[in-house]
Amino acid sequence: MGEGEAVWKAGLSYKSGMGEMSEIQHAEGYGRYSTGILPSHVLKKLVSSGREILSDTPFTEAQIQPASIDLRLGPVAIRVRASFLPGKNATVEEKMAQVFMHEVDLRQGAVLEAGCVYIVKLLERAEFSARIAGAANPKSSTGRIDVFTRLITDRGDAFDRVEAGYSGPLYAEISPQTFPILVREGSRLNQLRLRHGSPQFSDAQLRRLHAEQPLMDGEPDIDNGLGFSIDLKGPSSTKDRRIGWRAKRHTGLIDVDKIAALAPFDYWDALEANAGGHLVLDPDEFYILASRERVAIPPDHAAEMVPFNPLVGEFRVHYAGFFDPGFGYEAGKPPSARAVLEVRSREVPFILEHGQIVGRLVFERLTDPPPQAYGEGLGSNYQKQSLKLSKHFKEP
Repeated sequence: MGEGEAVWKAGLSYKSGMGEMSEIQHAEGYGRYSTGILPSHVLKKLVSSGREILSDTPFTEAQIQPASIDLRLGPVAIRVRASFLPGKNATVEEKMAQVFMHEVDLRQGAVLEAGCVYIVKLLERAEFSARIAGAANPKSSTGRIDVFTRLITDRGDAFDRVEAGYSGPLYAEISPQTFPILVREGSRLNQLRLRHGSPQFSDAQLRRLHAEQPLMDGEPDIDNGLGFSIDLKGPSSTKDRRIGWRAKRHTGLIDVDKIAALAPFDYWDALEANAGGHLVLDPDEFYILASRERVAIPPDHAAEMVPFNPLVGEFRVHYAGFFDPGFGYEAGKPPSARAVLEVRSREVPFILEHGQIVGRLVFERLTDPPPQAYGEGLGSNYQKQSLKLSKHFKEP
């Protein structure tokens, strides 16, 4: 038995609201609900039985998050001239041949340059059954260093989506925007959620959920999701008036696999609150800001930040828009974590005002609560966070 196999054999039983299960008993054995996002204990069973998501390289326990699987880079990155989608009639390899520039060997580590586009075949592949679909997003630490990462599949016409029933390879498009990054085979930049069926979650259900366990402090703005606003005044009870960070240009590289290795002020300029409570976003600059509200995601739900309506501002918020079950949550206590936002203005300067709505969280139920939610002994980097840079940086 290999090391990776031993990891999974050790974790094949779990406790759920339906009692103890020693295996996936049948195709519908995903937890107390038949539809929803699959939690970690179900993902482990699928992996150990060679179903839905597979790899010739043994999975590791660190890849399994409460409601997602971290995907690993393969040994080769292909530099391409431009981003693309293969469309219904082509594979990624066929399209990539049209924009190919050169190969980059990742086995010993290599630098991906800012402003360039790379395609990497991942170590994982999908063999989805008819009712299993996937949705991907950059990991939080990937988004916070301004690395634009998207999942691509053969014959796909949308990024970050894996159609139900898809069988084939998975690829990551990687485009560092500000900092050059050092990656290697096995580096984990994005994650994949598996969903069984097509569950719906209405605003009425969201209101009931908030009544049972507050999802944010203050009065909720519920309209096609849970709205949240920007904090541009900073903490009122301390001398620290920092409201955000703006990325510097022409810095050193960032090794994506090293934690707390870098000095923040070598890569970022600190932003302090002004009397007017506003911030001018300069085009092509990258900012780390935080929500005014604290949020909490119950252990049996997850949330995704949806693209913000461009009619109310030419800016993009949050590349890595997935909130794990248990983020900012403690039973019987108020929400404890702010949403940290990766913000970039578009073609023109744009003024953000304190308290301005900048995004919405759309909630979705899991088929079962995971045995460990975010922050429960999992080495979670952002539980109870306020304004926080990625895990690669030391505390300022």
